[in-house]
Amino acid sequence: MKHAQATAAETFAPFQQALTQGWEKALESFQSLGAQGTASAGAPWSQMPKLSFSGEKLRQLQEQYVSEASALWQNGFAAQAGADKRFAGAAWGGNPVSSFSAAIYLLNARTLMGMADAVEADAKTRSRLRFAVEQWMAASAPSNYLAFNAEAQKKALETQGESIAKGIQNLLHDLQQGHVSMTDESAFEVGRNVGTTEGAVVFENDLFQLLEYKPLTAKVYERPLLLVPPCINKFYILDLQPENSLIRYAVEQGHRVFVVSWRNPDASMAHYTWDQYIEDAAIKAIHVTQEITGQDKAGGKIDTLGFCVGGTILSTALAVLAARGEQPAASVTLLTTLLNFTDTGVLDIFIDENFVKFREMQMGQGGLLQGGELASTFSFLRPNDLVWNYVVGNYLKGETPPPFDLLYWNSDATNLPGPMYCWYLRNTYHENKLAVPGALTVAGEQVDLGAIEAPVYIYGSREDHIVPIGGAYASTQVLKGKKRFVMGASGHIAGVINPPAKKKRSHWIRADGKLPATQAEWLAGATEHPGSWWTDWSDWLKTHAGKQIAAPKAYGKGSAYKASEPAPGRYVKAKA
Repeated sequence: MKHAQATAAETFAPFQQALTQGWEKALESFQSLGAQGTASAGAPWSQMPKLSFSGEKLRQLQEQYVSEASALWQNGFAAQAGADKRFAGAAWGGNPVSSFSAAIYLLNARTLMGMADAVEADAKTRSRLRFAVEQWMAASAPSNYLAFNAEAQKKALETQGESIAKGIQNLLHDLQQGHVSMTDESAFEVGRNVGTTEGAVVFENDLFQLLEYKPLTAKVYERPLLLVPPCINKFYILDLQPENSLIRYAVEQGHRVFVVSWRNPDASMAHYTWDQYIEDAAIKAIHVTQEITGQDKAGGKIDTLGFCVGGTILSTALAVLAARGEQPAASVTLLTTLLNFTDTGVLDIFIDENFVKFREMQMGQGGLLQGGELASTFSFLRPNDLVWNYVVGNYLKGETPPPFDLLYWNSDATNLPGPMYCWYLRNTYHENKLAVPGALTVAGEQVDLGAIEAPVYIYGSREDHIVPIGGAYASTQVLKGKKRFVMGASGHIAGVINPPAKKKRSHWIRADGKLPATQAEWLAGATEHPGSWWTDWSDWLKTHAGKQIAAPKAYGKGSAYKASEPAPGRYVKAKA
């Protein structure tokens, strides 16, 4: 018995030694991140400080790692990867080599993330380190490689290699189009089966087209509703299909709806600034909407809505107008919008003085931020779901992703003018000046968001990774008008695009209307309600929309604002 135990110990000794050496190398790798930083001034972890670790956390982590690794080694190829959806298919369980490689990978991933958490550093350094490890681990998963992916191997055998041939075709196609296909993009066309709500272009300039939609009711509210979508995406996220279109829903509720359709910038717009986006786009859209609907008279007002950065642009424009003595908004709706940029979530890891200076040097005086770069950045915020999932499906398994309107829109990238982007980057994300009264001058006026005299409906999504719920809620502490805050389930897009007919997800409201300092305090007194927040918003909006009048028989107004082409217009169809 003693001899057998000694033999087992001798057999296991090299493995134990390898574990110790691996652990030491991992520590060295982490230390080198701190010691060397990175050569690129634009990288998010440039000038990372020298790293130190919590000794107690490291000791616990090493013990746990050795224990779990030993158990895997002793179980041999009987090891199972567990519940991770990347390795949950039956083919993984039936292939010992693949299953073992997945189990080892998951152990390493847990350990590396634990090491990132054991670093003793400021919150931003730890977030950057965690992000780097997440990207590394997402890219190195065995599911991403044909040699280990049991499902891809099984499919190759079943199709006699056809799936591999199809995967190569998919890869060549995506290389040609410049991005990984998330959906069957041939299934959609803007104006044919997405962005189809009936309307017309009633005004345009170099920055935007203003769309007016055909009423679907005999009477409409006298105050029109102007929607300002984000300029980093195309407006038809608000008008994907008739059954999930927020634009159509608003029209059905009796509102006369106008929407800003941003131009996709080309080289001719490489010098456009933030001031021009405010003056010549947002403010111009407000004034044209007022003129078309007769709300340009004394006391005339319109309802307004801004989504994401569209809400930031809209709020800035209203503050500029307030400084000029104008209060055109009867109400303001802000959907997943940042005004106070203290809590920007994972995007914060990219932003520091070096990064901002690098961008200003690159394009601050002119140039374009390419839409593909923006799209890639947002995709890598969720690398397993939005990158590697499609790499595996498209290329290793030779699958064509199914048609999905939201993912088609997500792949339809837009550019940004460099000077506009750099101003936005420095003054909001980096220096957070927009929320400070008088700290910024825009279009010749000092900006004070507190000067906007309008009731505000503020919506945030609970699981939003682009505008964190705390960041969305922070607007309640910046704006001074009567406010209503609502939190919806899900994320940045799925939380917003949640039509009532689907009876999906839920939303939270505080019956007492109180808005304490933090979202956590607000949530403590909130009640969950089943289904979409749209009905609550619609009920609120109607109280600010004025009396009902006969619906207009034609688009625009007179010869100054004639319908020039059908919605969705040509601007939205321009590709980046």
